[in-house]
Amino acid sequence: MESYSVLMSVYHKENPSYLRASIQSMLDQTVPFHDFVLVCDGPLNPELEQVISDFTKHANAFKVVRLKENLGLGPALNAGLSYCQCDLVARMDSDDLSLPDRCARQLQCFASHPELAIVSGFVTEFAADPRNPGSTRTVPEYQEEIKAFAAKRSPFNHPCVMYRKSMVLNAGSYPLDFPYFEDYALWIRMLSIGVQAYNIQEPLLLMRAGTEMYQRRGGLKHFQSAKKLYTLMLSQGYITRIQYHTTLCMRLAADLMPGTLRRFLYQHLLRH
Repeated sequence: MESYSVLMSVYHKENPSYLRASIQSMLDQTVPFHDFVLVCDGPLNPELEQVISDFTKHANAFKVVRLKENLGLGPALNAGLSYCQCDLVARMDSDDLSLPDRCARQLQCFASHPELAIVSGFVTEFAADPRNPGSTRTVPEYQEEIKAFAAKRSPFNHPCVMYRKSMVLNAGSYPLDFPYFEDYALWIRMLSIGVQAYNIQEPLLLMRAGTEMYQRRGGLKHFQSAKKLYTLMLSQGYITRIQYHTTLCMRLAADLMPGTLRRFLYQHLLRH
């Protein structure tokens, strides 16, 4: 199997204990990573710096990339991607927990099907205690299903994606003009140029999904960015005009509803 890099971004509002647990979950993988690129998206507080120091002083595999100011997830990941030494890159968020065999299973998919450029899978959400999981976000398995699903929702779970760096760069990397939807816009770019993908039909990661996450997934700015993305998809012929208006109306309703109601919607209607 090929070697792989890990790519993570962290900024000053992250919880230090969550960051520690997230990094440890990648150290506990049954197939070790070759290198771990951690992008500090702007200045961090002393507690986060201590966590980073605890890991990096004992491991040469860690590369810390520091940005002078907080630029957001897309720019941070683009900056870190250039430091990843392997073509296969495992994305990881700074507050989630990868299951121990996550990367091994993804690597096996790439080994069995060299044409693949993206491999993701299900994620199971939890509020406070990962031992008490909640709903699971499922995504379609095969190429045609993935492309059809992408017309209305993101077809991959970004926190547990493993992709080929070369193909991400070939598609132009994470676009910078779609805040909140950098990953979704990247998937549309890649699928539009014929990139092959697969989703493992089992959970690969435990995703922290408290009230704050659902608050972030709403509001007028969130809707405006979504509208910009769907307008691009319409202009490229990826969706029809009927799909555009239908999806936009659904997105507007979800973005303007109270956070507690939005959480109920996601957990009970859009999850399993």
